[in-house]
Amino acid sequence: MAPILQTIASLDSRSGGTSTCTYDLVKALNASGMPTDILTLQPGSPQERMVGEDSFIHACPFDARTPLAVSRNIRRFLAGSRYRLYHTNGLWLDVNHATCAHARKTDAPCVVSLHGMLYPQALERGGWKKKLMLALGHRKDISGAACVHVTCEKEMEYYRDMGFSNPVAVIPNPVRIPEYLADIRRPGHEGFRAGFLGRLHPIKNLEALITAWGQLRLPNAELLLIGDGDPEYKARLEELVREENISNISFTGFVSGRRKYEMLSSLDVLCAPSHQENFGMSIAEALLAGTPVIASRGTPWEALNTRRCGWWCGNDSSSLAAALENAFNLSPQERLAMGDRGRSLVMETCAAPHAADRMKRLYRYLLGQEAKPEFVYLP
Repeated sequence: MAPILQTIASLDSRSGGTSTCTYDLVKALNASGMPTDILTLQPGSPQERMVGEDSFIHACPFDARTPLAVSRNIRRFLAGSRYRLYHTNGLWLDVNHATCAHARKTDAPCVVSLHGMLYPQALERGGWKKKLMLALGHRKDISGAACVHVTCEKEMEYYRDMGFSNPVAVIPNPVRIPEYLADIRRPGHEGFRAGFLGRLHPIKNLEALITAWGQLRLPNAELLLIGDGDPEYKARLEELVREENISNISFTGFVSGRRKYEMLSSLDVLCAPSHQENFGMSIAEALLAGTPVIASRGTPWEALNTRRCGWWCGNDSSSLAAALENAFNLSPQERLAMGDRGRSLVMETCAAPHAADRMKRLYRYLLGQEAKPEFVYLP
């Protein structure tokens, strides 16, 4: 048995960055010599597909049919487990509470990865329910964790503002370097192509991006909205495109794997206008593909400005339009240079081996095997 167990409600490839980054981190941890398992549930519908089927994944038969995803199968697995350290991803669901409770029962250290779920904007959605859940046990789970994992210092600030005083580790999400990346070449195309990649959700602020795009009316240009999500929200976006009489916006649907990187490489700039992101996986993936990025100040990517590989700006339509116009006016050589700097930024700071090394050091610290790492902050 591996000494570490990470738990997560789902590894569905369509459920967002949390599933992907958990899988990529654990895969990199195992490759680095830190044996780590994942406990999750099998897909609950024919449309779902797990991001991987590696031997380190323990996928219990799906039985989580309640709003809190209560699973007897997950609890049964935990009750029979004796890992040296437990690490749960996310909040609010039964797997998260059950993991923390079992770690307390077995006197094992527990790590909680917040994945942006305690950001003020995130707490506003279903606020009364989350306040109730904090009172009924999740606050005890979080405050009793040996360490809480966040992906940026802003997320740590929000966490401390809620009155929590346990140790916090700041470790960026891991970005896996696909083996096929070197084979993907930036295609030559006429005109200008911008894009968005991610879940279609109100927090992504796509209305402002569409409005900004409509204001510019750039010649020989197109905007690709890559991803899927809530059907009602998508319908609202499509209606906005019609109201603004914009003909050069396309909804491409969900993509993954090599096709995702091919599309990212085909863009002249990726736009991430979110109200809030604790990391922004699509930003890192675009930079890795050599594509400059426009990201809002609701994301932790100020390095886009300091490393000259994009624009970190406001997410109102005027600010987005100004950044898009700047990207449009760059020469191909300037865009290529920005892309090279962006790829270097990701490789140096959040490539999967880098993130795994930090998490490995955190585990060893919590198990009493090494001194406190510099990225672990005490109150």
